[in-house]
This record gives sequence, C-alpha cells and structure tokens, in this order.
Amino acid sequence: MNTTNTTQAGQGKSYNGLLWAAVILLAAAGVVGNIYFAELSLLYRAVALVVVAAAALGLWLQTTMGVRFRTLYHGARIELRKVVWPTRQETLQSSLVVLLVVAVISLALWLFDSLFAWLISLLVGV
Repeated sequence: MNTTNTTQAGQGKSYNGLLWAAVILLAAAGVVGNIYFAELSLLYRAVALVVVAAAALGLWLQTTMGVRFRTLYHGARIELRKVVWPTRQETLQSSLVVLLVVAVISLALWLFDSLFAWLISLLVGV
C-alpha cells in the first residue's frame, strides 16, 4: 500500500475525525429526515436519501479508511483483469465431474448407513 496516498488524504487525525463526524451526521440526518418528512411522497424521500448517502460516501472516501479501500479496490480490479476464465466446455466438464463425484459419494454414504442400520438392528434384536 502506498503510504503517501494515505497521508495526503487524511492529513492528520483531527481532519480524519472531522470527516468521520460529517459522515455520521449525514447518516443521522438521513434517518431523522426520513422520519420527520414521513408525510411526503416516498419518491422525494428516496431521492433525498440517495443524495445524502452519496454525499456521505464521498466524504467517507476521503477518510484514511476510504483511501485504503480505494487502493484495495483498484488493486483487486487490476488482479481481476489478469484472471484467465475457463471456457464453456471446461466449465461444463468440471461441473459434470463434480456432480458425478457427489452422486457416487452420496450413494456410498447411503449404502454404509443402510448397512450399519441393518447391523445395529441385528445386534439390538428389533
């Protein structure tokens, strides 16, 4: 992780604390506003909540944790581009093998269960 990005975004604990306070206040304002304006149309309240949530998210992305999250997200996207995905045929063959193994193991477990149940019934005398 690049430490210069973290230091630039969160220029100190007090700045980071102010950002977190603003995020919490925006979230609380969204909840209280939704309750206070309950008589308004659901559409208006939903739009207002989306705007407040977007503002809170924008502020959160400026915090130290938000900068670390963005760094992680960008790194994950770069790694995701490097993934070699299986072809349709490879996926189908792998799925069939898995289904076959599950069926065989299930049958074996059922047979062992039946055998043990029969043996126990012979021992108990039922």
